[in-house]
Amino acid sequence: MSLTRTPLLQKLGIQNATVHHNLGVDELYAAALRLGEGVQSASGPLTVHTNKTGRSPKDRFIVEDELTRDQVWWGGFNTPASPEVFDRLLAKMTAHAAGGELFVQDVFAGTDSEYRLGVRAVTEMAYHSLFVRNMFVRPSDAERAEFEPDWTVLNLPSFRADPETDGVRSDTFILVNFSRRMILVGGTEYAGENKKGIFGVLNFLLPSLGVMPMHCSANVGDEGDVALFFGLSGTGKTTLSADPSRRLIGDDEHGWTDAGIFNFEGGCYAKVVRLNPEAEPDIFRTTQTYGTVLENVVLRRDGTPDLDDDSLTENTRSAYPITQIAHSVPEGRAGHPRNIIFLTADAFGVLPPLSRLTPEQTMYQFISGFTAKIPGTEDGVTEPIPTFSTCFGAPFMPRHPGEYARLLAGKIGESGARVWLVNTGWSGGQYGTGTRMSIRHTRALIHAALSGALDSAAFVREPFFGLEIPTAVNGVPAEVLNPRGAWADSAAYDRTARKLARMFRDNFGRFEDGVDPAVTASMPEHADS
Repeated sequence: MSLTRTPLLQKLGIQNATVHHNLGVDELYAAALRLGEGVQSASGPLTVHTNKTGRSPKDRFIVEDELTRDQVWWGGFNTPASPEVFDRLLAKMTAHAAGGELFVQDVFAGTDSEYRLGVRAVTEMAYHSLFVRNMFVRPSDAERAEFEPDWTVLNLPSFRADPETDGVRSDTFILVNFSRRMILVGGTEYAGENKKGIFGVLNFLLPSLGVMPMHCSANVGDEGDVALFFGLSGTGKTTLSADPSRRLIGDDEHGWTDAGIFNFEGGCYAKVVRLNPEAEPDIFRTTQTYGTVLENVVLRRDGTPDLDDDSLTENTRSAYPITQIAHSVPEGRAGHPRNIIFLTADAFGVLPPLSRLTPEQTMYQFISGFTAKIPGTEDGVTEPIPTFSTCFGAPFMPRHPGEYARLLAGKIGESGARVWLVNTGWSGGQYGTGTRMSIRHTRALIHAALSGALDSAAFVREPFFGLEIPTAVNGVPAEVLNPRGAWADSAAYDRTARKLARMFRDNFGRFEDGVDPAVTASMPEHADS
C-alpha cells in the first residue's frame, strides 16, 4: 500500500487530499467495501451498482483549440468546448476534491511499447481504481518506479456540473483536452468512461503515426493466423472472438502497425446479461472469480450473481484482467490479420449470414457501421431501427471516417487480408417474424472463412447490396445462406431489402465528400425512390 499526501497531485492543484497510490486488489476491495461502493459476491467478484448504467456519449466534449480545430471532424459525437470551459471545470473539480480521499493508478494504454501511452487515473472511487488496474496494462516494478504520465484522467462522480454556468449539456460531462493531455469526468459512476476516454485519445493520435486504431476484438490460431472482429454492442464481438480453439489477443480495442496487431488494453469488459456458461465458459468463469468487477449485476439472496436478471440494465458488465482467460495471448500482440470480420445484427432479416466483400464494399460497410436496434431495447422502439455507427465506434472517432477508412484500406492492401460481412441478426423474416441466427451456424461460417475453406468455394451475387454469398458451407443448410430463400414471402423480402438499402444510402450521404468516389459507387443500387 502506498499512502501519500498532496505532492503527487500538485500539478492538478488538488490540496490536502489523502492519496492511495497504486493499490493492489486486496487493498482496493477493502477500500471499496469500507466506502460502501459495493459488496463482494459469494463467488468472489466485487459487485457495484452505478448511478448511470452506460456511457454518456452526448455529454462528451473535445476542447477546440489550435491543435484540434482543423483535425477533429466536428459534429455528431465530437462536440467542441472552449479552453475556458475546461479551465473552469478543472478549477471546480480540484476544489471539490480538496481534503478528500483519492485513488491513483499508473498504467499503460497499449501493449506495444513504441505506441503506448502512460496514463495516470485519479479517481475518488476505489472501484474505479480497481477497474483501471484490471483494464489497462500494468507497468513492471521498474517501469512504475520511473513512471511519468503522458495523460491524466480525473474522475470525480460526486462532482456535478451546472449546465447553465459551466458550458456543458447536463450535470454529467466527459471533457477531453489534447493540448493539456487531460480528461475530466464528472457526474457518472459508470467505469467504462475511464477506458473509452483514452480509446478516443488513441484514435486521434495514432493515425498521424501510420497506426490504424480499431474498435474490434482479435484472436489468433495455432498457425499465427490473426482474425479481427468489428461490431457494435449485441453483435457478438466478444462472444465470437472468445473461441476455445483460438487464443484471444483482446476483446475490444486494438492498433494495427507495420509489425502487426497490438491490444490497447490489459483486460476485458464483457457484457454478461444472460451469459450462457456452456456457450461462453471462459467469460462465465470471470463472473465467479476474485478480482473481477461486476457492474450492475444483481445478486441472489445467497450472494451469487444472477446473470439472467436485467432489472437494473441490459448492459451488465464483467471487468477482469485478460489473464483470467486461459487461452489468451499474454503479450497482447500478434502479426498481421489474415481475416477481418464485420459483425452486424440485422433485425430486418435482409443481409446474408456471411458474404465476401470487395475492397470498395469493405470501406463502405466500415464507414456505415450498421446494426439494428430491436423492439423492447428502448422506450418507443416498436420496430427494427437501423443504427449506423461509423467505423463501428462513432463515439470514439475524433477524425473524419474517411481518414480511418483510407488507413484501413492501406493496411488491408499491404497484408492481403480477406474481409467478410457476418449477420448475427435475423433470418427468414425481420424481428417478430423471422428467427435469430443460430450461433452454431455463425460459428461454422466463421470457421469456414478463417480456415480457408471458402477460398475455392462458389459464390453468387445478391441483387440489392451486391454482396457475394457462398453457395455451400459445411454444417450450414443451403436455405440459410441466401436470405431471400429463407423468407416464406419473397416479395416481402424484396420490399424490406429495398427499404434497408435506402436507409444505407441516406446515411452515407453525409460522408461522400470525404471518401473515394469508388467507395460511394458501391452503395446499394436497388433502393426505394
